Amino acid sequence: MITDYHSKIFAAELLRRCPTDSVERITATLMGSQVDLNPHQVDAALFAFRSPLSKGAILADEVGLGKTVEAGIVLSQKWAENKRKILIVLPSSLRKQWYQELQEKFYLPSKILEAKSFNKAIKEGNSNPFDSSVIVICSYHFARNKADYLRRINWDLVVIDEAHRLRNVYKSGNKIARELRDALKHTPKILLTATPLQNSLLELYGLSSFIDEHAFGSLNSFRNQFTRISSDETFDALKQRLEPICKRTLRRQVLEYIKYTARRAHTQEFTPSEEEETLYELVSDYLRSPNLQALPNSQRTLITLILRKLLASSTFAIAGALESLANKLERSLAEDDALRNELSNELTEDEEIATDFERFDELVDESGEASAEPSEGLSELKRSAIQSEMAELRHFVELATDITENAKGEALLQALDAGFGMTAERNGAQKAIIFTESRRTQNYLIDLLSRSGYSEDLVLFNGSNNDEQSRAIYAEWKERYAGTDKVTGSRNADTRAALVEYFRDRAKIMIATEAASEGINLQFCSLVVNYDLPWNPQRIEQRIGRCHRYGQKHDVVVVNFLNRSNAADQRVFELLSEKFRLFDGVFGASDEVLGSIESGVDFEKRIVEIYQTCRSREEIQSSFDALRDELSGEIDENMRATRKRLLENFDVEVAEKLNVYKAQTSCSLSRYESLLWDVSCYELSRETGEHLTAFGDFDERAMSFELVRSPESSIPIGLYRLGRQETAGHHYHLQHPLAEWVLAQSQSRSLPSKTLMFDYGAYGGNVAAIEPVIGKGGLLLAQRLSVQGLEAEDYIVVVAITDGGEALQPEQASALFKLPAKVQPLERPVVEASSERLTACYEAEKGRILESVSVRNAAFFEEEIEKLDRWAEDRRLSLKDELRQYDDDIAAKKKQAREARNLPEKLALQKQVSGLNKKRDAAWREYDRGALDVEAQKDALIESVAARLEQAIAEETLFTVRWRLVA
Repeated sequence: MITDYHSKIFAAELLRRCPTDSVERITATLMGSQVDLNPHQVDAALFAFRSPLSKGAILADEVGLGKTVEAGIVLSQKWAENKRKILIVLPSSLRKQWYQELQEKFYLPSKILEAKSFNKAIKEGNSNPFDSSVIVICSYHFARNKADYLRRINWDLVVIDEAHRLRNVYKSGNKIARELRDALKHTPKILLTATPLQNSLLELYGLSSFIDEHAFGSLNSFRNQFTRISSDETFDALKQRLEPICKRTLRRQVLEYIKYTARRAHTQEFTPSEEEETLYELVSDYLRSPNLQALPNSQRTLITLILRKLLASSTFAIAGALESLANKLERSLAEDDALRNELSNELTEDEEIATDFERFDELVDESGEASAEPSEGLSELKRSAIQSEMAELRHFVELATDITENAKGEALLQALDAGFGMTAERNGAQKAIIFTESRRTQNYLIDLLSRSGYSEDLVLFNGSNNDEQSRAIYAEWKERYAGTDKVTGSRNADTRAALVEYFRDRAKIMIATEAASEGINLQFCSLVVNYDLPWNPQRIEQRIGRCHRYGQKHDVVVVNFLNRSNAADQRVFELLSEKFRLFDGVFGASDEVLGSIESGVDFEKRIVEIYQTCRSREEIQSSFDALRDELSGEIDENMRATRKRLLENFDVEVAEKLNVYKAQTSCSLSRYESLLWDVSCYELSRETGEHLTAFGDFDERAMSFELVRSPESSIPIGLYRLGRQETAGHHYHLQHPLAEWVLAQSQSRSLPSKTLMFDYGAYGGNVAAIEPVIGKGGLLLAQRLSVQGLEAEDYIVVVAITDGGEALQPEQASALFKLPAKVQPLERPVVEASSERLTACYEAEKGRILESVSVRNAAFFEEEIEKLDRWAEDRRLSLKDELRQYDDDIAAKKKQAREARNLPEKLALQKQVSGLNKKRDAAWREYDRGALDVEAQKDALIESVAARLEQAIAEETLFTVRWRLVA
């Protein structure tokens, strides 16, 4: 029994733009997401929005708390506000994960920009591929290389993941960080990192300056004030500076909301056969050769790394790679010079190795290594060397293909038995994901497990997912979910979803390449088998994190393989296990140690260097000891205490705030969902014409409806569901095209003055606020008040008076629309005096709202002015330090002159004093100019802020009615 008037006021409430610091600002975003949002994530997102004058934030929650989700909320809100020039910069290994999560959890469109897609766009006439209608995702190296293109875009927001890579931006050698800072100088930014402070307080200066150059003064002034904190006053001053910029929540503070399970490690040892050992030694010696014709010098380290990974994976993987190298050498001999120049032995063009080792492009991108230079033709000596090396490679291939079983493969069967036993003890499902770094090894494992009784239990997952089984699974899945939101239209994304669902519901074992370590959720699986163990600890954490994540109900067993006859393999395992603590415990990898690795590829290169250069057990031991000691995981205890004191809040304080956000979020979501449901039911159930019936059939208990015909051709028919229900159908939320149509219908309707008869008795509940006016009636005005200041805000103002001239409280007037009502003709004309009284009530409420907006904006303004004052003082202190240094130098020279024993020495020193005096005088003049310049800059900044504070007001009458409340 709601009316056109209910519908219009509900729709206006759903569409209104809310203040930046309120939970309601992001409620629509929360409705549209497909994640279980926790209070700390809402808190972090609101922190990023906290002040409209803010230039960004550092979200520094500990590992595993969902910083990606926090950023996703902010991105969704920007998208909803039509601020869609958005860039995400991250390590290349995280690109696909972000792409998948934005699509699946927030329905946000994005694209990964890399060399291939960038160059293609340029060739097609796009002068700047970064200028996109969707979110752009790219790696650090790519962003740095294309910095000129970044500068040309007026970005609405840039998100930078693993942002601890930028913390040394103040150092001249950190070229990537410096170029990104310069390219994105005027852009609002969100930095995501679990380790904003690792070894030096200067790192906080680096990250803060990346966001806001006015957070602190110069590097020297920061160093002089804060790097030697000698008092509580100085400590408090630094914490105060950081509080508006940096937000950190700890895992122990959210245990009420997130129930963590543990990791349990199992090590499966194996000993290679004599034939495998021989092959390993021969290929290792080959890779150590000073000159190799098959490997371009410009990429030799990187390609050697890949070949060593394939050598450790399986004989099948290395056989294919060596065959590819031999074929490349054979082509270089057979083709003419022009064609040889085009091929140039560049391995990045080798489809076979790149297809087998799926991280190839990622490693090339992260390493920044140059492509090979074109060959200038082959001399006889060169041809002879190629022929000799080709024969050597063919011999290795023959040895590898003669080995039909691998000792590690046989050990896998034992590992699965042990792993399934451990998961059974912990009541986990009998499901395992086996990770390998090679597609050829993946095929070997399929054959091995199929022959060992698992043929009906397997599903594959890799970068192409184009095998016969995967195609069949995708086709069946697509047919089952036809006409629902589960089908995105992206074959790649939908195939991934289909394979995960098949693994969850039907298969026992998923054999996966690195493609499965990104962007899929396997919390129903609690056995992770690292058949091939990456050397990059961040990559291992990604793998385990597919299963050991929010929603996992059981301890996760992690199985690793250890070659007992290989000393280097043993030391790598010790380093990853003991130093990084990846495989045991509740929380997994250490923040401190992971944060110390600037680039996973650089870390892997250090390891391959040891494999290449060390032969004896003693050399291997010594080199790995040195690498372990270099890692800054064992950070100074004083620095750990400093980080705790600077960046963390008391647990009680955090818990209280999170409880408040939990209650506010739940209430706001419930209210918005109820309003959307009521408006949708009303608008889609209306008779739309003489021969047109309603659009949908509604099930209130399930909060779902069947759209039987579409109001627009672009809106699909079928089942729609409100809220996060794991059932088929379309996920219905405010940004859905159908919801947008519904709200537009309601808002476009012009409503005449009528009488609304509100029926308290028909409501079926109690609304205490309006019980005192039962039996009364009067006038009611609903108005939209829009305020454009620092941000655009809308207020739906409902005021009412009784026939006796008594004003209702605003909450009473709004509460009337909780009740069902009937529309009746206007009882009698509105008396002018009553209309004036109603207008006066509206003006009073309007004044209260504008005052509250002004007070809030004044607080933001005051905070900004305090920041600018501190920045100006920092700059002045820096200038004074230079003058003080001159005074100290002059005093020292004068003392030397007094103590000099002969006249020539005294004269020389006096000349130096005179020169310093002149420099000091010039520095004083520079100080005066600098101080004036600082004040001028501060005044200009204040003027720009003040200009944004000026309020522009717009008002729109939604309707004016007579009202009557009956029992």
